[in-house]
Amino acid sequence: MLDIAAELHRWCQEGRDFAVATVVGVSDSAPRRVGAALAVDADGEAVGGVSGGCVEGAVHELCQEALESGGSIRQTFGYGDEDAFAVGLTCGGTVDILVTPVRADAPFREVLAAAAADAAAGRTSALVRVAEGPAGLLGGALRLTAEGEPHGTLGGAPGLDTAAAAQGRALLAAGRTATVTVGADGGSCGQPVTLLVESSVPPPRMLVFGAVDFAAALARIGTFLGYHVTVCDARPVFATRRRFPDADEVVVDWPHRYLDAQRLDARTVVCVLTHDTKFDVPLLERALRLPLAYVGAMGSRRTHHHRLERLREAGLTSRELAALRSPIGLDLGARTPEETALSIAAEIVAVRYGGSGVPLNGARIPIHHDAGPAPAPVGGGTGRAAG
Repeated sequence: MLDIAAELHRWCQEGRDFAVATVVGVSDSAPRRVGAALAVDADGEAVGGVSGGCVEGAVHELCQEALESGGSIRQTFGYGDEDAFAVGLTCGGTVDILVTPVRADAPFREVLAAAAADAAAGRTSALVRVAEGPAGLLGGALRLTAEGEPHGTLGGAPGLDTAAAAQGRALLAAGRTATVTVGADGGSCGQPVTLLVESSVPPPRMLVFGAVDFAAALARIGTFLGYHVTVCDARPVFATRRRFPDADEVVVDWPHRYLDAQRLDARTVVCVLTHDTKFDVPLLERALRLPLAYVGAMGSRRTHHHRLERLREAGLTSRELAALRSPIGLDLGARTPEETALSIAAEIVAVRYGGSGVPLNGARIPIHHDAGPAPAPVGGGTGRAAG
């Protein structure tokens, strides 16, 4: 639900009645992940999506049905072998959908509205809802602040809220959206209840070092992919807002000194485009010792081997050096700054999800890869944590 938080926040402010359909379970080659949502208001206006188009029409009807009845609906969609044109996922997967009506008088509307406001503003919080369990529990909502303080209720036994808050805090600390199962009384016994925990955390950071034309193109594609992009260079004549209008921040500082002042997490990507030893080596010496998502450096293979020698002399281990992606990017035959930025972005996505980088055509490999859990923030300094 929080992936369409900005629209839902606006709808709540406008006092609209709406229903929100959320993906609460997937299997095989489903196109959207848990937490993806489609919302429909009383006039039929829709935002978001749950399947990339396969079952959107049917889910739109379910949302209208839930708005009329006032009750939550859980529905499973899958590919129908007997009728390829039946409502289902033509990709062959299965998706479980929870449809919740959010009327103006709904007791949990205030909680959902606050969670949507948090996500729309980029604040850290989590929303916990019952995805599967007793019918009377479907629709309840519990919101956790950045400090883990709970607001609202799932409506069951007191122990259920306690267990839900504990599970929510754990997933929020990791910046993850997932389902977990607990007992209806909050313990490990009794009727099982599946909880959907949606975490809202600030966007991951992309740190681009080197105010070059490649950096401008990478800043554009990084922003498109949802990163908070910072371009950093020690040369003030090059590191200007005018040269990098798509970056969230443009910083004039020595790269290693700027990195030392940041609090980074395991979603952070670092792209070193300077290919200048006096900048690269002190920066990479620090970056490769942090548990970051991705560290890549531009340069020829000769430059790369020379850099490795300097980094070994600085005391980096073979394991730490193995984390360096250099020459940076996938082999796309890229020439222009824009093509090179696409090559780098493709490698970042492949590393994030465990992709092979080979063409899908003819390859017997999964199309979709599940991301692993992201650890809690690491590092020092006074900067804001990114997860």
